[in-house]
Amino acid sequence: MKRFLIVTNKCKDKELALTERISDYLKAQGVDVSIALRNVQGRDDDCVRTEDTDAIIVLGGDGTFLQVARECADKDVPLLGVNLGALGFLAETSPEDVERALDRLISGEYDISRRMMLEAVIVKGTSGTSQNINISPALNDITITRCGSLQIMRFSVYVNGKLLCDLNADGVIVSTPTGSTGYNMSAGGPIVEPEASLILLTPICAHTLNSRSIVLSADDRVEIVIGAGRENSVIEVEASADGSDKVLMSTGDRIRVVRSGYTCQAVRLSPDSFLQTLHRKLGE
Repeated sequence: MKRFLIVTNKCKDKELALTERISDYLKAQGVDVSIALRNVQGRDDDCVRTEDTDAIIVLGGDGTFLQVARECADKDVPLLGVNLGALGFLAETSPEDVERALDRLISGEYDISRRMMLEAVIVKGTSGTSQNINISPALNDITITRCGSLQIMRFSVYVNGKLLCDLNADGVIVSTPTGSTGYNMSAGGPIVEPEASLILLTPICAHTLNSRSIVLSADDRVEIVIGAGRENSVIEVEASADGSDKVLMSTGDRIRVVRSGYTCQAVRLSPDSFLQTLHRKLGE
C-alpha cells in the first residue's frame, strides 16, 4: 500500500496531533498521504476522495468509522480504525500501537474482514400517490424510533411478503452482525460474530412480556409498516441508517430493508478471536 487517506474526527483529535503524527510517519516511509476532516455533525468542507487511495485510516470513535464506511461503501477500499472514542468495537488499533499497525498495513501483513451492510427504501403515502426514498447502505443498523409524543407505537413486520408479527413498542432495530454490539445490544438483542451473514430484528422497549429478537437469513426481505395510534390517530416515527439520513415517517408508510450489494472492508491485524475482543471490550 502506497496511498493513504486519513479521515479525522477533529472533535476527538482537537489539535490534530495524532493526525499529523500518522501523516509524518507515513510520509517517512515513502507513502502518499491526504487528509479529510470531520466535525461533530460528521461532515466538514472536506470530502472523502478514494479514487487514488489504497486504504483509509479513520481516527475517531465508532460513529466516525460508520460515517466513512457509508460514504465509501461503493469504493471497496479497506478501512483501518484508530480508536479515539469509548469502546471502539470497530477500531482495530489504538493511538499507542498505531505505528506498528501502519507498518503491517504497508507491508501487507493484514487480513480483511468483510462486513455485510443493509439498505432500505421508504415508501411514503398510498398506492398511486406514493413516494420512494432510498436510504444509503448502513453498516450497523436501520432503526425506526419515536419522534413525537410518548405514546405506544404499532408496527406490522413482514418477512418475504408474509406477516411475521405485530409489535407495540418504542421502535424497531434491523441490525447487521456488525451492529449487534451497538443499539441492538443496548435493546437486549443478541451479540453475533460480525462476519456472519444474517439480519437481526429487535424491538425497542416492547410493550409485551414475550417479545424477543428474531434472527433472519441475510437474504430475507424485511418490511415494516407504521400503524395507527389510539383512536386511529396518526403516529410519527423517524427512520435512520447508522443514526444518519433521518427520514420522517407516519401511519401508513412502510420501510423495506434488504441486504446491500456493498460490503465494508475492515482491516484486521489482531489474531484475537471476536469473543476475545468482546471480552476485552466489555471489561473496559
